[in-house]
Amino acid sequence: MTQTVRGILAMISACVVWGLSSIFYKLLSDVPPLTILAHRTLWSAVFFALVLSVQGRFAQLPAALGNRRTLLVIAGASLTISLNWFFFIYSVNTGHATQASLGYYIFPLVAVLLGRIFFAESLNGWQMVAVALAAGAVSLLTWGLGVAPWISLILAFSFGFYGVLKKLLSIGPVVSVTAEVVLLIPISLTVLWIGGTHMDSPYQTALLLFSGPLTGFPLILFSYASRRIPMATVGILQYLNPTLQFLVAVLLFKEPFGIWYAIAFGMIWTALAIYSTAGARAASRRRKTASSTVSTTVTNSSIDAPAKP
Repeated sequence: MTQTVRGILAMISACVVWGLSSIFYKLLSDVPPLTILAHRTLWSAVFFALVLSVQGRFAQLPAALGNRRTLLVIAGASLTISLNWFFFIYSVNTGHATQASLGYYIFPLVAVLLGRIFFAESLNGWQMVAVALAAGAVSLLTWGLGVAPWISLILAFSFGFYGVLKKLLSIGPVVSVTAEVVLLIPISLTVLWIGGTHMDSPYQTALLLFSGPLTGFPLILFSYASRRIPMATVGILQYLNPTLQFLVAVLLFKEPFGIWYAIAFGMIWTALAIYSTAGARAASRRRKTASSTVSTTVTNSSIDAPAKP
């Protein structure tokens, strides 16, 4: 099995875990979302600390937290990812998992927009059309429902800003995520002390403890995959996550899916198809240009080289 195939399988596995995780959090619907978030943060910190210890990289953690600039960025990332986690849990436990899936469909287009704003990343014409179409979908849904899909927007933009902050960090993903959840441990312990742990039965306790590995394991798979497959492939496979979330919400949770959601999702899917196609074509042109440059360089080197006796 090649490294590329292993990377694709790891990416698919991570997306399947993320896409089906709403089923897990639905099992904890009788636990307040803030309490679930506190447990998820606490046991994620334990899981990641164990992973770093096994890898022999635990010493990198205090080094990351010791740099003032890095600490500020990590603190910002902690706030944005905890906001994202909370509203995902909240959406599942309050019957709005469909909005969660819409948020993660919107996220790639939000990421493109934020990349343009914060890093001056260029957008071609078709990518601008895709972003505009997504904005139109959200506007139409707001008009049709009479209220903005706030959960979708919060999930998309919180994860988008999380990506912006992560782009400013030079440390590895596991080290940075460990640092992020470590910073949140005091808040998590305070929440559990005030509101109770809700570990009322062995079953519930096991579920809450498992939220740590459930958070950490797919991230490790994602990190493994992203080093072995092209980013274009990573982006396309990522759509498996919101697709599974959508299917679980509509088919398993039986959430209502009216005409306005149908139109909005159709527009978002069209926007993603336009964006993916434009991105794939741009990547193909870059590869051809790079290949042509290398070929020209090799040819010129051969011409200039002295003849062998």
